[in-house]
Amino acid sequence: MPKYVIEREIPGAGKLSAPELKAISQKSCGVLSKMGPQIQWLESFVTGDKIYCIYIAPNEKMVREHAQQGGFPANRISQVISVIGPTTAE
Repeated sequence: MPKYVIEREIPGAGKLSAPELKAISQKSCGVLSKMGPQIQWLESFVTGDKIYCIYIAPNEKMVREHAQQGGFPANRISQVISVIGPTTAE
């Protein structure tokens, strides 16, 4: 199943409180549970003004549908082609 990186532009994302991040996470999980098991949220990285989310989904359309249903921006969706790390150098 393809993996995607979703870039969400959210001004002040890095200043969101723990309760605010929890509420966003709960909203996302609620939408995902309605959409079924074929789309999964793996993790997200919060930066100053963006949140980068890693999802597994059958296609980009389903990722966009999740964003629309949840009211989340999805400014850029990129399919992961390969994953590398320190062990790749060995």
